[in-house]
Amino acid sequence: MSDMHTLRFYVTPSHNCSYLPDRQAKTLFVDPQIEITTDTYSQLSELGFRRSGSHVYRPHCEGCQACQSIRIPVGFFKPSKTQRRLINMNSDLKVMRKAPSMSREYFALYKAYIDARHSDGDMYPPTPEQFHQFLIDGALDSWFYEFRDPDDKLVCLAVTDHLHQSMSALYTFFNPDETRRSLGTYAILWQLQEASRRSMQYLYLGYWVRDCRKMSYKTAFKPLEMLIDGHWTHFRQESF
Repeated sequence: MSDMHTLRFYVTPSHNCSYLPDRQAKTLFVDPQIEITTDTYSQLSELGFRRSGSHVYRPHCEGCQACQSIRIPVGFFKPSKTQRRLINMNSDLKVMRKAPSMSREYFALYKAYIDARHSDGDMYPPTPEQFHQFLIDGALDSWFYEFRDPDDKLVCLAVTDHLHQSMSALYTFFNPDETRRSLGTYAILWQLQEASRRSMQYLYLGYWVRDCRKMSYKTAFKPLEMLIDGHWTHFRQESF
């Protein structure tokens, strides 16, 4: 068990940046040998940390602040006209909450998504071991939210961490052929609705990098808050 006073942190050597080409990055992470409680994880999230499997980390790059932690204040979020249409379009989907696990169905969807959307990244090629290490290891109060169509076909899976008074959208993967549904965006909208039902304050979306095209979708959710110099501040894209 641990609290914030007993945590140990380590910094990785420089490595290729996952978001910006031709840049080097460093990562600050919590000692993975320490058992982290939900309370401690919640406090770390307030400080801009993120979970990937059993690793809790945040960027720690010298002279670069490109990766910005962002979150949505649930009580103030109002979907746009386009987002409301998307919610209505996907109202036929059934959502079920399951404990994190590995299955052939889950991995088949994960593989199809990574192959189609991230074949140029460090998650390619996907393997069952990678799936387990990324999405199951280190789970605390974590859940798989299944999105199934009227034929009971799994079309999307959102992995969500429940914190104290907040939720963290850890990862979402979906059928890449279902482009009309915009399932990645819809999964965030649904998680916002779920956070509201649970009287949660925030939905954490991880990091936003202005010059990374794959992250541009995050700025469509308003209002957003960004962690700047240790303080959560209302996000204004024109300022960055």
